[in-house]
Amino acid sequence: MKLTSHGYGKHRVRLSKITRHPDRHVFQELTVNVVLRGAFEDAYVEGDNASVLPTDTIKNTVYALAKEHDLTSPERFALDLAAHYMKTVPHATAAEIEIFDKPWVRMVFDDKPHHHAFSGGASERRTATVAHTRDGVTLTGGLTELPILKTTGSAFVGFMKDQYTALPEERDRIMATMLEARWSYGNASDGLDVDFNGNAVRLRETMMRVFADHESESVQHTMNAMAEATLAACPEIVELTMLMPNVHHFMYDLARFNIDNQNDIFAPTDEPHGYIEGTFTR
Repeated sequence: MKLTSHGYGKHRVRLSKITRHPDRHVFQELTVNVVLRGAFEDAYVEGDNASVLPTDTIKNTVYALAKEHDLTSPERFALDLAAHYMKTVPHATAAEIEIFDKPWVRMVFDDKPHHHAFSGGASERRTATVAHTRDGVTLTGGLTELPILKTTGSAFVGFMKDQYTALPEERDRIMATMLEARWSYGNASDGLDVDFNGNAVRLRETMMRVFADHESESVQHTMNAMAEATLAACPEIVELTMLMPNVHHFMYDLARFNIDNQNDIFAPTDEPHGYIEGTFTR
């Protein structure tokens, strides 16, 4: 038997931080995944832990660096974490960091943002992923678990049919999906002078605007239009990957009750769902 690949670390390290300014508090909540790769074979094969930095230490490092660093963006914190582990563990060949940023929105009363109260509950997460090796650093931003839907402007006709095809053609249907997008900044070895937060807002808004207004012949058709506009909106992005599962809303059969369903009553279902993905480069 031969050990061909291995890695270890700490997953689902949950972190929250309050930054107290005189006029307002800023609240952030992150979930951090860390994986180290490198010369750790002896722990597996020989039971020798001399090369293993404990996963508890890996966890503690997340909290300590969060105290020392401004969490200006998940991308920047992921880069800082990865650089720290690569410096601290010289026999590591790679540090892989994945961060999920949970959104908290400042409460507003009488058109005034509250000093220290926030609301949440949305499933959407902003993401950042760093792979730091001895040869270079790659950085990917993104978003996940963003439900989006439009009630018209979506068709699906002219598709391939065989003896098992039962789906009717539709010129006017609900389009719904749970969007996941990842945008790559490419090589970040020399650091990046990039407004990560501004880019995240711009790219999200671009995707939403195209989704809303595009006259769609399929999820694939709209995904391509979203990707084209997103790459054009941000010159720092070198690659974009999108996942848009088709969350179906089937028109419910009311005819058996002598009721005319005028394309307004549906039964939503997310299992099973259509699976559509694409990766786009310049």
